[in-house]
Amino acid sequence: MKNFTDEQLVKNYLKGDEKSLEELVRRYLPLIYNFSRRYSGDADNASDIAQEVFVKVWKNLKKFDTAKNFRVWLFTIAKNTALDWLKKKNALPSSLLNENEEGENLAENFVDEIYKKSLSQNLSLAIEKLPPKYSSIINLYHIKGLNFREIADFLRESINTVKSRYRRGLILLKKKLSPDL
Repeated sequence: MKNFTDEQLVKNYLKGDEKSLEELVRRYLPLIYNFSRRYSGDADNASDIAQEVFVKVWKNLKKFDTAKNFRVWLFTIAKNTALDWLKKKNALPSSLLNENEEGENLAENFVDEIYKKSLSQNLSLAIEKLPPKYSSIINLYHIKGLNFREIADFLRESINTVKSRYRRGLILLKKKLSPDL
């Protein structure tokens, strides 16, 4: 089951395979919990929000369009559930719940920013866990904005070595971020 895509697992669940839903929950519970914790600020509330998210997923899975991306659908539910929780708890100032001049909901923008920050932090932590010969090149390329020639000069390595380490670093990074692949 670990080799199945999310959409395949949804299709299997809809055909009656309960284990497929268990795999989806196993796959996404840590991410949804961490996502929820950023909103609530504590573990108990994050657990409640995450649980509510998966109850909503379970109740609405029959409505999911398997031609769409499950992860996007799931995080939309998580974002809306966290936003509802914040409204109930009055954790957001009422001014954030109103629309701004452009008609955008400020609370949703706030939630989107928290989500982006969470992804950025997860990526940074994963890069830090790479061996230094890979993490330094990835950081120099993406954070400092250096090109491969500049990195090669800075590290006193050949440009081919830099490109190779960059590619290997990205492969390792992908494995760290997607351990099921």
